[in-house]
Amino acid sequence: MGSIGKILVAPAVLTQNYAEAMLKGVTANRFARQGVIGGKTVHANHPAWVYGHLAFYQHKIISLVNKPAGITQPPASYEALFKNGSECRDDPDGTIYPSMDELTTFYRNSFAPTFDAIASADDALLLEPNPMEGRMKELFPLRAQAIAFLLSGHPMSHLGQISTWRRIEGLPSAF
Repeated sequence: MGSIGKILVAPAVLTQNYAEAMLKGVTANRFARQGVIGGKTVHANHPAWVYGHLAFYQHKIISLVNKPAGITQPPASYEALFKNGSECRDDPDGTIYPSMDELTTFYRNSFAPTFDAIASADDALLLEPNPMEGRMKELFPLRAQAIAFLLSGHPMSHLGQISTWRRIEGLPSAF
């Protein structure tokens, strides 16, 4: 066991706390809806897509430290809805995306095992080459680099989308 994993998890915990705060005041009937300004739909990522997308990647993060997916493994139906490049669609009838309760529960439950696996990972493993392919390997040649991005940078970029969505919805700052 080393120190690098603990260093990677510390900012991720703050990111997770930010994600929890972003849910304040969000209602189930608006969770999968795109915002509207002046009668025009703002085609941007809504909370259902963001939380589903972020939870979808926990099994990939945990695999970077050679741990089994366990409860971080998303349902098969999540791939088409939340994988990289998937379209965030307005869901006025609640028929496209899983419910707010299902998504936020899966989201919350996937982080503790991921954080534990990363925090307890060997430094030597984290300093090995990133086994991912394509752009992720080019950008982050080491496992630890990919994990740092996936635990903090990636979620924060999407949580910024939620912050904007909140304002479109008339919700106050989450802090």
